[in-house]
Amino acid sequence: MAKTKSSKRPAHFSMLRSYQTADLITLANGAAGMAAILSMMSYLQTPENWRVYLALSLIPVAFIFDVLDGKVARRQHQNSVFGQELDSLADIVSFGVAPAALAYGLGMHGALDVVILMFFVSCGISRLARYNVTAAQLADAGGKVRYFEGTPIPSSLILVILLALCFYLGRIGNDLPFGVVEIASLEWHPSSVMFFINGCTMISKTLKIPKL
Repeated sequence: MAKTKSSKRPAHFSMLRSYQTADLITLANGAAGMAAILSMMSYLQTPENWRVYLALSLIPVAFIFDVLDGKVARRQHQNSVFGQELDSLADIVSFGVAPAALAYGLGMHGALDVVILMFFVSCGISRLARYNVTAAQLADAGGKVRYFEGTPIPSSLILVILLALCFYLGRIGNDLPFGVVEIASLEWHPSSVMFFINGCTMISKTLKIPKL
């Protein structure tokens, strides 16, 4: 006798209903990063200092969520490929795009600065993609990844701290450390080189960072 096809249709928002606790925390990470970007954009329209401080403070908040989601996933045995991919997507927003947006909003908006910031974000994307495909190879017998190849993308939190210090001291725009120079009629703020360096360390295959 032929089997009858199930008439049950997928419920609306069924994907959201299948999220684990750790996945929701990961989404909070990405949301904090996006909120930082929007706060920085609002500062460019309405230059009030609290908007910058809010944007700067949201990146550490995202980092807390980033640490917390892993702990919750391990404690509740909720590790999954979906969670890993979700974590990477959230991280690129919070620790890649958001720091670049903060740097741009605080004065690194010369043509060469923009090229460097795009390079930085591209390195972050590459770093996360490589980690996702090599994590199994780097894991020990217990399945735990022993070290990172290259600096993990949350290392950009250091850049955010430096930007916060510059803003607090009033060193933004053309008053950023090392000022602004012109190369072939293109403006460049030498301070943006820290994003270039961080990007290079993220894609390094020889730099090995122990994973705590």
